[in-house]
Amino acid sequence: MTSKAIPAVLSIAGSDSSGGAGIQADIKTIAAHHLFAETAITALTAQNTTGVRAVLEATPEFVAQEIDAVFEDIPPAAVKIGMVSSAAIIETIAGRLEHWGAKNIVVDPVMVATSGARLIDEGAVEALTSRLLPLATVITPNIMEAEALAGRSIESSYDQALVAQQLARHFGCAVLVKGGHNVNDANDVLAEPAAHEDDEPRITWFRHTRVETENTHGTGCTLSSAIACGLAQERPLPEAINQAKEYLTGALAAGLDLGHGSGPVDHMWAL
Repeated sequence: MTSKAIPAVLSIAGSDSSGGAGIQADIKTIAAHHLFAETAITALTAQNTTGVRAVLEATPEFVAQEIDAVFEDIPPAAVKIGMVSSAAIIETIAGRLEHWGAKNIVVDPVMVATSGARLIDEGAVEALTSRLLPLATVITPNIMEAEALAGRSIESSYDQALVAQQLARHFGCAVLVKGGHNVNDANDVLAEPAAHEDDEPRITWFRHTRVETENTHGTGCTLSSAIACGLAQERPLPEAINQAKEYLTGALAAGLDLGHGSGPVDHMWAL
């Protein structure tokens, strides 16, 4: 029998009991890309397509043990980080990723719900911006998260690109500001830090057809995981983002319709 090795992708995120977002969406996305999924669960949530009813957070010590166990045995080729709601857990994740020299880190800075409600407190925001985002290869904020990180509003595609460049300069990583929320729907912009500090970050637009559907639960998790998959496969970042956008567009267009609220996408649409 011929043995083989495939790249592993580590998802550090919360569990979604309804299966549409978080760790569950990440595992499905990684598996759909024919890669090996690993996890470090930061919290358990009791939720469904209509909302979250309870959250049970892991201890920072346990999260550290999860990450160490993964890196000691099957080191991931890429890491995706989703919602982390406490400063202590953020500090732990940053410390362990630095210790292990993690590469190809994709951070989905989940700060603001679709409703506009803040999901993490100020202490956690400070830890996120000072410790975790500077470690990232790329961060993937939506419009409202980019506004919160930049301290300015986004009203147009021009603003979207300017904020992406501002954040890339500030954090020293690539920044993908996603469209949506009635601003430049389905069109995302990537700012990549320039080789020389005096030069402006390089801008790349990704324009895809908007899929009209109410079933968008877990789209942010899915896109960031798919980008991590592309990086694990050694694709250049713009290529990884483009293939991730194509994958997400297909998952939305597949028309899966489950639950009484905003349902999940079809992660296995291409299989």
